[in-house]
Amino acid sequence: MKINLKINNQDKIIDIRPDEMLLEVLRKNGCLSVKHGCDTGSCGACTVLLDGKPILSCSYFAAKADGHSVTTVEGVQNKVEKISKYLVDEGSVQCGFCVPGLVLTTMGMEKELNNPTEDEINHYLSGNLCRCTGYVSHTRAIKKYLEDKK
Repeated sequence: MKINLKINNQDKIIDIRPDEMLLEVLRKNGCLSVKHGCDTGSCGACTVLLDGKPILSCSYFAAKADGHSVTTVEGVQNKVEKISKYLVDEGSVQCGFCVPGLVLTTMGMEKELNNPTEDEINHYLSGNLCRCTGYVSHTRAIKKYLEDKK
């Protein structure tokens, strides 16, 4: 079955299996920042933006994405570098496995929430798991990033 996807602003016609998840399709098409984490939609490592909103690509059928726009960190490098700098400065990055999903979730939050509180940031990020660090540094970094954008 063929679907039309815009991946990182590039129109693509992709042949997929009807049962294929978006995560698999993106990785086959060079988006290796999209990570296989839990494969149950619990960890956030596979987060991508679908039409600007964060989704878990491991539990999203690729066929359902037909006609939509998908953004991975490969498509927003400047933004990734800006947000990542805050994460690094606050000691939020150790192995880096969670960072692509965390950055894309932050980008979604940035569009959706206006001047979020610390509790709202924590709630929005609750689906992004990190095995290396405490979440305090993530919250602190993202709060500073959002405040500095004003």
